[in-house]
Amino acid sequence: MQYDYELFVIGAGSGGVRAARLAAKAGAKVVIAEQVQVGGTCVLRGCVPKKLLVYGSEFGQAFRDAKGFGWTVDWARFDWSILRDHVQAEVNRLSGLYIKNLDGAGVEVIDDRAIIVDPHTVRFTASGKQITAERILVAAGGHTSRPADIPGQELGITSTDAFTLDALPASIVIAGGGYIALEFANIFSGLGVETTLVYRGERILRGFDHDIRAHVQADMQRTGIHIMCGSTITGIAPLAENRKLVTLSNTMRLETDHVLWAIGREPNTNGMGLEAAGVRLTARGAVAVDEFSRSSAPSIWAIGDVTDRINLTPVAIREAVAFVETEFMGRPTAFDHADVASAVFSRPAVGSVGYTEEQAREKLGKIRVFRTAFRPMKNILAGNEQRTLMKLIVAAESDRVVGVHIAGPESPDLIQLAAIAIKAGLTKAQWDATCAVHPTAAEELVLMGEPISHDNEAPA
Repeated sequence: MQYDYELFVIGAGSGGVRAARLAAKAGAKVVIAEQVQVGGTCVLRGCVPKKLLVYGSEFGQAFRDAKGFGWTVDWARFDWSILRDHVQAEVNRLSGLYIKNLDGAGVEVIDDRAIIVDPHTVRFTASGKQITAERILVAAGGHTSRPADIPGQELGITSTDAFTLDALPASIVIAGGGYIALEFANIFSGLGVETTLVYRGERILRGFDHDIRAHVQADMQRTGIHIMCGSTITGIAPLAENRKLVTLSNTMRLETDHVLWAIGREPNTNGMGLEAAGVRLTARGAVAVDEFSRSSAPSIWAIGDVTDRINLTPVAIREAVAFVETEFMGRPTAFDHADVASAVFSRPAVGSVGYTEEQAREKLGKIRVFRTAFRPMKNILAGNEQRTLMKLIVAAESDRVVGVHIAGPESPDLIQLAAIAIKAGLTKAQWDATCAVHPTAAEELVLMGEPISHDNEAPA
């Protein structure tokens, strides 16, 4: 063989591991390099530990709800160290499984940072060793972003740090209005932390349907989370006992124990040697790729967050599968990035797939919008005021359902099934012809008979 390996994978996250395993099972000689820990963002410092913290934060409300069903739970108390340590034990267990599966597939795993020297050569920074590969797959993921120009920004933490805090703070200020900011706001608030969210936009969850955004923001405020829109953090100064003084663009000042930056993520491409190898980067520093994940260098591909397409773990995995199908199985495959469902594990949780109402009006013109809002049955006896909002967007001419948006309990699970219908192109008539399952929240998805009359009607 002309090269040392047929495939070199940089980054052992969900996408890189899947590509390495499948290519090795197809008979290729494969090596994968990871500079931190096998598992990547999702397993180690993203989806998995975050969801476990979400579960932990929900028990407080569950204990309050239980009283309406006859349970007395006044003895309940919370220990952050137990939750934190159990979560870290679980992510380390999953990392071990990833390593075991790579070993079982015959993939060589190297714990080192890999730098691309040329289109077929990679150098390791610790050992200095160089190896060659016929193909290089960049699956290096992304990292949390910090505002370098804000005085005292280094006094804040990121979502990565939040998983391993020594102690639960009494108060926290979170900068950002996207799904990571919302999820951590609800986690900390649910665990009893005084939580303030500071967001530069006029409403949280930019990019989601406007009704969902309004519904979630109102409900988060109802539960006691302070949301300050139209404002940014302009400085952080140290105070006694490790507290911080936060100055906002609206001249307000807040004293807090922690400041959490949740203002986005950036692709891990800096210092990797990509441009010298002929790989074109986007304005945001992501690897520019075509529909088959090929970069501008013929021997280099990229998948996952490092490409900044749709930064979701299942997307990275599907891109990895498509890459292996194309390059090692002889079946050219391009993953379709249209109609990918997403979930926000906030409180209320959000599930979304397809066009928002705004996008549908812009792209399709004539549409019909169906919406319902209700109090889940469980919440009635509990005295819990949280409501569920469901919304369907329908193309008027074809009757095809082109968008589904849900805010409420179990919405991430519901949206997975709705995504199948959206991807299949089912019509509203076919949704309506489906018999309801009663009593469930999901039945409302097939019972919305009359469209709402105008755009900005407030949720019921």
